[in-house]
Amino acid sequence: MKHPVTFVSLGPGDPELITLKGLKALQQADCIFYPATAGPNHRVVSRAGDILKALGMPSDALQPFFLPMSKGRETAKLVYAQIALRSIALHEEGKKVAIAAEGDAGFYSSSHYIYDDLTERRIPVTTIAGIPAFIASGALAGIHVVKQEEPLTVFPGTVSAEELRATLQEGKTAVIMKLSQCEAAVKVCMRQTAGHVWHYFENVGLESAFYTADCGVIEGKRFPYFSLMVIKP
Repeated sequence: MKHPVTFVSLGPGDPELITLKGLKALQQADCIFYPATAGPNHRVVSRAGDILKALGMPSDALQPFFLPMSKGRETAKLVYAQIALRSIALHEEGKKVAIAAEGDAGFYSSSHYIYDDLTERRIPVTTIAGIPAFIASGALAGIHVVKQEEPLTVFPGTVSAEELRATLQEGKTAVIMKLSQCEAAVKVCMRQTAGHVWHYFENVGLESAFYTADCGVIEGKRFPYFSLMVIKP
């Protein structure tokens, strides 16, 4: 019997924020692929791997795939293509394959490269939803990200100060993901735009989570990779 390749959303970092459905899929998987980078002394660095280990996944099922640290995507795409081929081979053997993704697998997740490759090859796939980091951030800060009929715009890290300012001037709530990529633009906009609350988050879902709405503190921060912002009127 052949099983669909399952994309399992892990949530933002806290192992307890995975869904029951996602946990069951991982527990039943013969192989779990997850993204990682190579740290100093060949140490495996992976938030996804940390979550999987905390959930008690057996080490013989865990298979990291190493992504380059550079912003260029061509090398990364080759890695994703290799994982797609390995997933197909295991699928043909009747194995249950899970591909783990931080946050939600369908929301700004690089796992879409693998998903698209598999669907193009007519391999059955399924996705288990998860909690994206900006939803977990709202819970951490005790804020309602949006209320009633308030509009919400979500930006990737490519947003410019002009784009962000235009959105805020329309009275919309804005979420910025991958905040480290647009630090300068965000700080420029923050200085020039009044009448908003700037909720800044780092490492949501981890013990090292940090939150502030103090613009002075935000100005002095260097935005790390795992940071985001929710800006409300």
